[in-house]
Amino acid sequence: MKNFLDENFLLESKTAELLFNEYAKQLPIIDYHCHLPPEAIANDHQFENLTQIWLYGDHYKWRAMRANGVNEDFITGNKTDFEKFDKWAATVPYTLRNPLYHWTHLELQRYFNIYELLSPANSKEIYEACTSKLQTPEYSVRGLIKKMNVEVICTTDDPLDNLMFHQKIKQGDHALKVLPAFRPDKAMACDDVGALNNYIKKLEQVSGYDIVTLDDYLIALKSRHDYFAANGCAVSDHGLEQLYAEDYTETEIRAIFKKIRSNDILQPVEILKFKSAMLYQFALWDHEKGWVQQYHLGALRNANSRAFKNAGPDTGWDSIGDFSQARALSKFLDKLDVDNKLAKTIIYNVNPSDNEIFASMTGNFNDGSIAGKVQFGSAWWFLDQKDGMTKQMNALSNIGLLARLVGMLTDSRSFMSYPRHEYFRRLVCNMFAEDIENGLLPNDLKWTGKIIQDICYYNAQQYFDF
Repeated sequence: MKNFLDENFLLESKTAELLFNEYAKQLPIIDYHCHLPPEAIANDHQFENLTQIWLYGDHYKWRAMRANGVNEDFITGNKTDFEKFDKWAATVPYTLRNPLYHWTHLELQRYFNIYELLSPANSKEIYEACTSKLQTPEYSVRGLIKKMNVEVICTTDDPLDNLMFHQKIKQGDHALKVLPAFRPDKAMACDDVGALNNYIKKLEQVSGYDIVTLDDYLIALKSRHDYFAANGCAVSDHGLEQLYAEDYTETEIRAIFKKIRSNDILQPVEILKFKSAMLYQFALWDHEKGWVQQYHLGALRNANSRAFKNAGPDTGWDSIGDFSQARALSKFLDKLDVDNKLAKTIIYNVNPSDNEIFASMTGNFNDGSIAGKVQFGSAWWFLDQKDGMTKQMNALSNIGLLARLVGMLTDSRSFMSYPRHEYFRRLVCNMFAEDIENGLLPNDLKWTGKIIQDICYYNAQQYFDF
C-alpha cells in the first residue's frame, strides 16, 4: 500500500519516479494564463491570515462547502476569517476523491511544510501556524512566487485597464516577468446593450476618443490593443460559450452598432453577427502583433440566477455547458487562415465529450510554419484534475502531438495554486512511464525525459517567447 501524498505521489513505478525527479521536478514555471491580481504582486502584498490567501475568491472551495451544507455566511458572508476557515477544515474530510483533497494537502506541504491532514481537530493549530508564517518576509506575495520557482506570469486584463501595476512591477523586479493579457470580452458583449454602452463610455474616457460610429469604436479599441503591446502584452484571451462565426457584411455591423448606441434591443441574429465581427477583428490585431490568442470555450456561466444576483460573477455558480463547438470553431479559424491571418492559437475545452473534437480541429490548421501553432490547451476549470488532465492528454496523444503541448497553467486567482504544475508534471511522467513499463514505448529515458521537459517548460518558453 502506498502512503498518501508522499514523495512518489501519482508516480506508480520506478520509471515514473526517475522521470519526475531527473527531468521534471526542478523546472521553472511559466504561468501563461491566470487571474492573479497584479496589484498584489506590485505591492508585494502580505496576507493577514490563511483564510485571506486560501479562501478569498476560491470558488472551487466555496462550491464544496455549499455542497457540504455550509451556510453562505461562512463562505462569502460576514463571519470572521477563522470561522470561515474552520468551516473549510470541517469540509475537507468530506472531499475524499475530489481533487480539492489533493490540492489542499499538497499546498499545505509545499508552502507551509505541514504534513497533517486538515480536519476540525487541528483547524486552529494549522490556521495559527500558517498565519504566523504569512507575516514573515519570505511569505509575501513575491516570496511565495519565488518559492514556487515561477519565471513568468500572464494576468488577465480588460482593455480599459491602465496597467499601472504591471508598470510598477517592471520597474522594480527584473527577475520575475508579470505581463498583461488582453481580454476584450466585455467589448463584444452586446446581449445587454445598456451595459455595453456603459463600457463604451468608459472606453471614451480611457482612450480619449469620442465614439459615435463603428469606426470610432474600432479605433478606440485598437488604441488599447496597441497600449497593451507597448506594456509587454503578447497574449490575448477570451472566455466564451463558443466561438462566433456568423456570416455578416460590414454594412450590417455598422447598422448594428448604430442600434447599440441608440440603446435599441438587438435581435438574436444581430447579436451573433456583432460578436462574430468583433472576435474576428481582435484576431486580426493579434496576428498583426504576433501574439498568442487563447479561447476558453464551453462554460455555462451564472446558472443560478438567485445566487448570481446576491453574490455576483465568479462566485461558484458556473458549470460545464453542452454547446455545439465544431462547425463555428472550424469556420472561424478557416476565415483567418485563408488570408494567412491566423495567429498562434490555443483552444481550451471544458466539456470532456468534446476532447476529440478539439484535438482533431487543431490539426486542420497546423501548417508547418511553427511547431504546435494551433494547440489543444491543457485541461481547464472542471477538468484540471487527474482524470480530466489524463483524458485531455490521451485525446491529444491519439490525434495530435502531445510532445508539442505548451504545458500547464494555473487559471487561478490564488497565489497558492502553483503546486498544480507539480501535479500535472507528475501525471505526465507517470503516463510516459506506464507506456514504457508496458512495452508501448521504448525504454529510452533520455529522449523521453527531453519530451517531458519540453511539455513541462521548454515548449512554452519557445512558443510564447516572452
